[in-house]
Amino acid sequence: MGRSFRPSDVVPAGLMIEDAAFRDGHAVMLVRSRSPTATCPGCGRVSGRIHSRYQRRLGDLPIGGQPMRLVVTARRFRCDALSCGRRIFTERIAATKPWARRTARLDALAHHLALALGGRPAESFAKRLQLPLSRDTLLRLVRRQGAPSFEPPRAIGIDDWAWKRNCRYGTLICDLERRRTISLLPDREPATAQAWLAAQPQIAIVTRDRGGAYALATARALPGAMQVADRWHLMENASQAFLAATRASMRSIRAALGAPKIDPQLLTSAERLQYEGYLRREEINGAILELARNGTTIKEIVRRTGHSRGLVRKVLRGQRSDVFQTRASSLDRFLPWLEAQWGSGSRNGAALHRALKAQGFGGSIRVVTEWATRRRRAETANLDRLSRTPSARTIARLLTVEKDQLTRAQSVTVALIEEAAPELIEARRLMDAFHTLVRRKEVTALDDWLRCAGDSLISSFARGIAKDHVAVRAAIATAWSNAQAEGQITKLKLVKRQMYGRGKIDLLQARVIGAT
Repeated sequence: MGRSFRPSDVVPAGLMIEDAAFRDGHAVMLVRSRSPTATCPGCGRVSGRIHSRYQRRLGDLPIGGQPMRLVVTARRFRCDALSCGRRIFTERIAATKPWARRTARLDALAHHLALALGGRPAESFAKRLQLPLSRDTLLRLVRRQGAPSFEPPRAIGIDDWAWKRNCRYGTLICDLERRRTISLLPDREPATAQAWLAAQPQIAIVTRDRGGAYALATARALPGAMQVADRWHLMENASQAFLAATRASMRSIRAALGAPKIDPQLLTSAERLQYEGYLRREEINGAILELARNGTTIKEIVRRTGHSRGLVRKVLRGQRSDVFQTRASSLDRFLPWLEAQWGSGSRNGAALHRALKAQGFGGSIRVVTEWATRRRRAETANLDRLSRTPSARTIARLLTVEKDQLTRAQSVTVALIEEAAPELIEARRLMDAFHTLVRRKEVTALDDWLRCAGDSLISSFARGIAKDHVAVRAAIATAWSNAQAEGQITKLKLVKRQMYGRGKIDLLQARVIGAT
């Protein structure tokens, strides 16, 4: 068996108990140092000459379910060294720091609680552990410890994160080999990232997104480092480029699908509002497109029309030409049943709603009555149905999904589009080819793909790939990825939102980096 338990084992090492009692809901222990001498903090000389004594009160870990308080009898010693500026000094207690109000082991526990939970949750949990610590004390402990130092990395991932979306951003740097965050920067300016990278000349690999700021900072600070574009962003950018090409082709697609002329009398109130907005947009779009056809620059169009640069870009890319906002409806899966009921003569919206509720429909009665009103108006106008052209996003999805997963009506729609918009179909083929070469790591096929895509509807995406050619080739050919940095940003966002606006850069660094 091990050695027997001694009362002094419950107090920090180097101290011995002189008395113990329970007072005012606290376990109070009177303790003193075991050593008969002390070392002068000024000159390091050992002294045994006691000058006087006083008492210090320290918080400590709870005992027996009760908060614990240590009353330490501290001694003052005389220093006999003639060259020492201190004549009298207080003995240093190994269990705590000078002037501290808590023992080192209590501080360590409180620090880990604050790292894991933050201020307010850690305070609540500390009360359950019989630790009388406020949230401000806990956050001060985290700030005082700061972010730990890190080993110089060889491969890093760098990405931005939002302090406040569309307003202010910061930068996260992750060690890809050790899989941990090593630094947070207060902004995403190239100069800030460049200064940090220049202080780490041993870095050989930098993974990043496709933004130009980090590429520029890395090229300037580490010209010999290999830059690697993120593969997920490459695939996503290709899909977004195809969606933009679909939006630019919507006029020819509407003509191919034979969309009827819209009669406002057949529209519901919500659709009428969307149609009126479409007419207003068409006036704006026509003015902007006319200026662009005359060779006016985007900056000059913005100055003349007073519209934002983003809106002008959307018009030139064909992203503001949809008539209706096509959304999924809670009624979609019940439409075949509704059509059957309508054909059998059941045309009362309220009655149809009651029958649908019995089948599990969770929508309101207005959804059903608007459908019935629209269906009735269509029959009055001798139309089978008031058809709509699908949105650009829906068409892009239909063109990219496997054909054996399409319904008969969807297959007819896709066939009409393929016949009317061959350039869009070529863009789809190029997008599929790009996805394939990235997945299969066919880096030799990239140059041929760039030549084919140069004159297509996704030529702007191809120009971006050509501009970042070296980093894209590295992304296809190597196993390095920026996914680890993206995961660390998710963790950072969780920590930031836990602190309800108190997450300044020093506290975020201490919690995010210190907890890994």
